[in-house]
Amino acid sequence: MRLTGLSYLVFAMPGSESSAVSLSSSWDPLIVLSLLLMLGLYVLGTGRALAATRRNVSNHQAAMFLFGWLALIVALLSPVHALSESLFSAHMLQHELLMVVAAPLIVAGRPDLIYFWALPMQWRKRLGRFQHGPRISLLWRLITAPITAWLLHGIALWIWHIPALFDATILHGWIHAAQHASFLGTALLFWGTLLYGHLGKRSYGAGIVYVFTTAIHTSILGALLTFATSPWYSIYQHTAAFWGISPLEDQQLGGLIMWVPAGVTYIVVGLCLFAGWIRESDRRSAFGSVQAIIER
Repeated sequence: MRLTGLSYLVFAMPGSESSAVSLSSSWDPLIVLSLLLMLGLYVLGTGRALAATRRNVSNHQAAMFLFGWLALIVALLSPVHALSESLFSAHMLQHELLMVVAAPLIVAGRPDLIYFWALPMQWRKRLGRFQHGPRISLLWRLITAPITAWLLHGIALWIWHIPALFDATILHGWIHAAQHASFLGTALLFWGTLLYGHLGKRSYGAGIVYVFTTAIHTSILGALLTFATSPWYSIYQHTAAFWGISPLEDQQLGGLIMWVPAGVTYIVVGLCLFAGWIRESDRRSAFGSVQAIIER
């Protein structure tokens, strides 16, 4: 088994009186530096935005970003990461923290706007011209279309749960990093498109469909894992027992983590979008009534 950072497993030799499994936080320098840079740019951007516009980032947005950032800490640097190398259920918890907790909270903090202010003035001007180029604008609109974000996120989720690929993430660090990057990246795209897509509040109705269908297909995958009659992932065959559970029980617990908490989160978000859709419909109806009265 590959051991990363400060995580380690100590297995008793056959015939020994006791066995121990010891885990500690995995402080990967690259992850630590990336997270510090992520937070530092947000703080810098907030300060520059305040200095330039005299308007501060809302406390709500800053709090959401901070909680999302802390969720990344738990997923990537806490003992959860080290434990994920010996328990499938811990690995599933790590993935749900990335996709269902950290990603929507970070998106709610609007780092896309804040990071723009963190750049030097000259870079901001160049980026602005680059973004508004016709080809880049078209490409960005295609990528951030709800159906595109929904497909990319769903494909990433299902492909990485193919047993051969999932086992490879434990054996090879770069594959594990690619898995986490695809999960977090597509989740950020998915939540960003739903909450702040180029259609704005008009996308609430479509957002409801995409959230509920995501809840359905993730629940199906979770149910398949939960009700499987044999373990899917051979990499955990000899490690789950050190935690007092069988590999199949470990997989079933992981399936429940994907199925229940994650499914509930998607449903809650879907209900929030539905409430927003109703409010927007009422606002448009009221505006139309007022406009009709004025035109008489």
